[in-house]
Amino acid sequence: MNRGEVVSGVALAALGGYIVSEAARWEYLGPDGPGPGFFPLWYGAVMIVLSAVLVVQNFLAKATVAGRPVNWREVGRVLIVWAGFVVSVALLKVLGFILSFGLFVLFVVAGMYRRPLRVAISVAVGCAAGFYLVFPFALDVRLPIGVLGF
Repeated sequence: MNRGEVVSGVALAALGGYIVSEAARWEYLGPDGPGPGFFPLWYGAVMIVLSAVLVVQNFLAKATVAGRPVNWREVGRVLIVWAGFVVSVALLKVLGFILSFGLFVLFVVAGMYRRPLRVAISVAVGCAAGFYLVFPFALDVRLPIGVLGF
């Protein structure tokens, strides 16, 4: 049994329970469709189910002889991506969602996956355009706009 996975599963299940309890107070369905509680309720429910699966699988798994040592290089890469995400969120109000998200994707593709700059720019522009087409254009949902107007 991997104790870290069990603790993570229980913590995520608790977070999912909190999300469900909060979302249950909000309107589930409104006259125009899903209300503000619709997606968080389902997100929390799925989180609880997947956390339970993680814990149960851990209890049913055969014991391993020895655990793998922590690969600090991989942990460092994860933390770098997390830091890039934090910077992206911090830049939302200044640059807007589309540009901030595009720069984050550019960082991940070029910096973390080491793809050529041309490929990274293409992926970043494509992802940003995809978000624009889905949210502001198709769903009429406003994304944060920066000082440049997009």
